[in-house]
Amino acid sequence: MVTSLTDRIDKRIRLASPRSRVWRALTDSAEFGAWFKVRFAQPFRAGATLRGQITSPGYEHLVTTFVVAELVPERRFSYHWHPHAIDPARDYSSEPMTLVEFTLEDAGTGTELTVVESGFDGIPLDRRAAALTGNSEGWSIQVTRIRDYLFGNP
Repeated sequence: MVTSLTDRIDKRIRLASPRSRVWRALTDSAEFGAWFKVRFAQPFRAGATLRGQITSPGYEHLVTTFVVAELVPERRFSYHWHPHAIDPARDYSSEPMTLVEFTLEDAGTGTELTVVESGFDGIPLDRRAAALTGNSEGWSIQVTRIRDYLFGNP
């Protein structure tokens, strides 16, 4: 299968925290929610479907759904979700989900975090470009948020 240039977002950031600490910030649902700005009532576990209340200012009226795909300790965490699902009047449940993958690698005394979101070519055409653009901007913000969270919460 050939992946188009419009099918994925790829962001990388070097974090001045050990892999174990970055892993906890990603996979503890309360810690994840603190920097990602979403509140989950359940822990992340492979195969789980979690609904989370968005807490980011201006988006508090939204709920997101994560379907946790994989948790490979201190290596990879992934989930499926509906990208850029910001219209409360639209039912996204029948649309394909994208896959978000967080991969951790050692980088000196810190950790390189790679975030890849793929599957945008399956999103309905009427919102595909907005989903790709919105989430690309969103991931730029989120990698900064996790960096700042880790800096303040060693």
